[in-house]
Amino acid sequence: MTVEARILLIEVFIAMVRRTKEEALETRSKILAAAEQAFYERGVARTTLADIATLAGVTRGAIYWHFSNKAELVQAMLDSLNEPLDEMARASESENEVDPLGCMRQLLIHLFRQVAIDPKTRRINEILFHKCEFTDEMCDLRAQRQMAMLDCNSRIELALSNAIHRQQLPENLDVRRAAICLHAYIDGILGQWLLVPDSFDLYTHAQSWVDTGLDMLRTSPALRNSGNIREGV
Repeated sequence: MTVEARILLIEVFIAMVRRTKEEALETRSKILAAAEQAFYERGVARTTLADIATLAGVTRGAIYWHFSNKAELVQAMLDSLNEPLDEMARASESENEVDPLGCMRQLLIHLFRQVAIDPKTRRINEILFHKCEFTDEMCDLRAQRQMAMLDCNSRIELALSNAIHRQQLPENLDVRRAAICLHAYIDGILGQWLLVPDSFDLYTHAQSWVDTGLDMLRTSPALRNSGNIREGV
């Protein structure tokens, strides 16, 4: 075989691998889009993998090639929302960030507005808050959500600690309690709006809703650590 023929075979092989990879990514995207539609219309518990396969125009085997079970599929759908916010989250958690509280504020405002105006973000959050039942078959997802919640609390704690270091929050703030309260506040705002969107304007008043939560951290005596009180704070 000539050198030219060998090069041609290698190029053909590379093209086939690339095409196979592209087709796999396209199939995965179809499955996720179909799952999002089915979960939103029927709820997670009432949707089967066969329903998703039919909607996506693929076999159930194709679904199992990409996802081990329905819980993993739901988690992949949720993960698609986190990526755009990761950069801002990392900034607020960095010791080198000069304005960690400002980064957190911008992240939360962006989150509220994104949920309010982006159909995909709204659908997935509505699935998470109001259409995802933790039945026996979803015990893996329940465990994943529990771990994600605890991880989120830890990341908020880190951001609040950085804000204290930059003198943006009281030095005697109980960061663990404050992180739990802020997390619950944000979830509560989102959960209520997704259930009754006409009850208040999430997009227009996003800054006010976020500032209300941050003001709680600055001024609430119940969030102070009594073991380390600085006069005047």
